[in-house]
Amino acid sequence: MSTTGKRTVLISGASVSGPALAYWLHRAGFAVTVVEKAAALRAGGYPIDIRGTAVEVVRRMGILPQLRDEHIDSHRFTFFDADGGEVAAVSARAVTGDAEGRDLEVRRGDLAAVLYALVRDDVEFRFGDSVEHLDQSGGGADVTFRSGLRRTYDLVIGADGMHSRTRETLFGPEKRFHRYLGYWFALFTMPNTFGLAREVVMWNAPGRAAALYAVGAHDELHAFLTFHRPHPPLDGLRHQDAQRELVAEAFAGAGWEVPAIVGALRAADDPFFDTAGQIRMPRWSRGRVALVGDAAYAPSFLTGQGTSLALAGAYMLAHALAAHPDHASAFAAYERGLRDFVAANQALVDVGGATLFPTTARALQRRNAALRGLSTMPAAPPRPAHSALTLPEFAARP
Repeated sequence: MSTTGKRTVLISGASVSGPALAYWLHRAGFAVTVVEKAAALRAGGYPIDIRGTAVEVVRRMGILPQLRDEHIDSHRFTFFDADGGEVAAVSARAVTGDAEGRDLEVRRGDLAAVLYALVRDDVEFRFGDSVEHLDQSGGGADVTFRSGLRRTYDLVIGADGMHSRTRETLFGPEKRFHRYLGYWFALFTMPNTFGLAREVVMWNAPGRAAALYAVGAHDELHAFLTFHRPHPPLDGLRHQDAQRELVAEAFAGAGWEVPAIVGALRAADDPFFDTAGQIRMPRWSRGRVALVGDAAYAPSFLTGQGTSLALAGAYMLAHALAAHPDHASAFAAYERGLRDFVAANQALVDVGGATLFPTTARALQRRNAALRGLSTMPAAPPRPAHSALTLPEFAARP
């Protein structure tokens, strides 16, 4: 452990919650190391949202102007029915409920780059490495890295995503905490042969949806395919070729431009496949190790709140650690302060109940009627869950 008198913290994961937590812990006087299994920051990535309370977090970090510059500012959402007929074309704010234009939408890689630039001179980063073994039997957390390096830290924080290895090591298999929400999805990039710019187009049939997302006037689109299944795919379906076939079978006979999108999936070199789900845990810490962001309380992309919870959670965890010298008291305060906010956001979606991806013909008709109404009515106010957390003041150490 540190001989400088500073408490030492290892954070596993350098996506969003990890660097955000590193920033606040450094301000509180901690010596911080971030380990990331990837060799470098991941660039690009699907657009993510920063809403409500999380906007205040990034304002307090001083990066709100930079993120405003990176804001995608989509102009239009256009929805098509199963036959390819236009259902409605509405403003992006009408769909998201951001009537006052305060929320942010940026590419995940752009947010990661801004966070990294904020802390890289103050925090040690170890790219291309990961935690191989963790032992809490002594007076600290003894860590052996995959590279062979061994160090002891006062605390270890798992910020390593929904499929967290830190969580598995500490609490057991993911299936104990994973709540499947009834959807399987594929994300990938494809050529922008449709001439789209700063807009989203979405096709729906009951239980199936295909979307194309243009973050600017670029040659590349983010493509998204999702379909409903009451049970998750078999655990053994791990190979990309099998995953591609699963998606292709789910969209067989689909109209509009779906066959071309499925064809692009077959050729894509960056597909990401997963199920939509949440992580729900009775507690987020054990001993000297705690979890933050998706590792502890992933709400699923269906809520649009994953990044916002990661940013707010990092703030609340750092605040608790700064206010409580004893880590057990700090972790307890972190959970007390954040758990209701997490529950409110996870409750935004139920199994098979995603608003944009109806699973029955009747639900799709209701959604389409609501969309047509949005084209003639003002946007709904933001959901209360987005801003249900009041942030305590953070007092940085001199």
